[in-house]
Amino acid sequence: MAASDPRAELGRRLTRLKEHAGLSYQALGSRTHLSKSAIHRYCAGSCTPADFGTVERIGRATGASRPELEGLFVLWSRAVACTETAHAPDAKPGDTGVGQARPLWQRPRRASAVVGLTMVLGVLVILNGLRGGNDPDQPAGAPAAQWVSGPTWTLPAEPVPATLFGVTINSATGHMPAFTVGAVRLWDSGTLWATLQPEPGRFDWTTLDRQVKGAESASLPVLFVLGGTPGWAAPAGPRAPYPEDARAAPPDDPARWDAFVSALVHRYAGRIEAYELWVLATDRHFYSGSVETLVDLTRRADRIIKRADPHATVVCPGMGNLWTDEGRQTLRRFAELGGYDHCDVAGIKLHQRSAADPPETMLQLTDAVDGILHAAGVHPRIWNTGTTYTIPLQGRLDEAAAVNHAVRFYLVGLLARNIFLERMYLYNWGGAKVPIVLQVDGGSPTPAARAVETLQRWLAGARVSSCGHGPAIDLPPNAWQCRFTLAARKDPGAGTHRTRATILWTHEGTASFTAAADMVSVERLDGTSAPVAGGSPLSIGEEPVLVRYRS
Repeated sequence: MAASDPRAELGRRLTRLKEHAGLSYQALGSRTHLSKSAIHRYCAGSCTPADFGTVERIGRATGASRPELEGLFVLWSRAVACTETAHAPDAKPGDTGVGQARPLWQRPRRASAVVGLTMVLGVLVILNGLRGGNDPDQPAGAPAAQWVSGPTWTLPAEPVPATLFGVTINSATGHMPAFTVGAVRLWDSGTLWATLQPEPGRFDWTTLDRQVKGAESASLPVLFVLGGTPGWAAPAGPRAPYPEDARAAPPDDPARWDAFVSALVHRYAGRIEAYELWVLATDRHFYSGSVETLVDLTRRADRIIKRADPHATVVCPGMGNLWTDEGRQTLRRFAELGGYDHCDVAGIKLHQRSAADPPETMLQLTDAVDGILHAAGVHPRIWNTGTTYTIPLQGRLDEAAAVNHAVRFYLVGLLARNIFLERMYLYNWGGAKVPIVLQVDGGSPTPAARAVETLQRWLAGARVSSCGHGPAIDLPPNAWQCRFTLAARKDPGAGTHRTRATILWTHEGTASFTAAADMVSVERLDGTSAPVAGGSPLSIGEEPVLVRYRS
């Protein structure tokens, strides 16, 4: 490889940073959630990452300074430009390049955060021919890209809605959580279509009546999930993974779907808040039909629901398996066919690859979803409505990890606010065969459930204004934060006022920094608190803490 090849120079820079940090390929891969072989290829210059987020993750993991990160960005931009040239139709013999990435200035003009485990907090390219830069190796007169970093998002402060804190009910008793939640979703709750309509023309609403009444008693809005076609409506369809005679196929006659949706909504109008129009449309365990049929079923249901209950929220079929190309392709096809024209909210399944992974890795999916929907020209509100079919096989987390992951699951909902993510339904409440057990129906809430309740108490009446991560907001590389103004309160002699607060945590390990001058206390999920003096050292870990500031 030629010495002037920018990919080789990028590899040498990454190698120097790795060696200066004293990290092996394995250790660096572990810190960045990349494979050891991928790190080796990037450092050898034999492969160029398709997005700068991967390069920045490596740089930050090695302790790279801001100028060093800016230099990496310039080299990466030149490397992908070289890649494009090498793969162009008129590329000359001897041109080199790896991969298929295009230079950023040839990509669609969309300012979008590239979000990975360490979340690239804004990578923009000046498209009007700006020159210059901080890289001493940059040739004079060569185009330079501007690298901009800052909070993941900063928006006008908005209330944190109680409905952010949803759970999926995994019980048919009608019992509701014995700890605070903001919304419930009915699935694995005895409410399959096959259960509710065991034969043509006959409905059995007993279980659903019990569930809706339980939610009403607890003042919890209900999201009902459609799925599990009765065997009589699709006799040749593959069976769904339930003991009832339920099928993964859509009904042979769509009029049967219309009749069920109509009967359901007329019975529960004003009592069920929202309807998710299929449980998991990207997994053949649950849906074996075509995307075209799915769009048609969505259009039909939307028309029926809005006619019977104009205030109901229609949630498009749940899109999961988004760590796979197949899952993303189904989402893309549904969007391209206009499916999101027939609903109020997109149902998206956000979860880690493995339950043991940091919850913040879900942000890789939010970035992918945002890109797919943007390319299709749609920007729906988003509810996180579930997980993966394999979740019961992933093993239970230990108590500390369960506490931390449960709380950070909901904090990810705030981190992704800028892509219109509104609700997070944790799977599940009532069952025990899941990594995070909140409460078994009939049992007591676990420490994880109590921690989620504490988070809700912290944020009751709060307004969130920004979220961010790492050195871009003067935090250590593994640290995250969201900023709030807390609910107004009256102090004797001081009147009514709002106070500022920040929730801080790490995705792994601990992080230390100097407390700001106006910090006054740190509160923990177990209810304890301690004063903080400005200028003193402050250490945080994987358990989120609330830091309060002076008024």
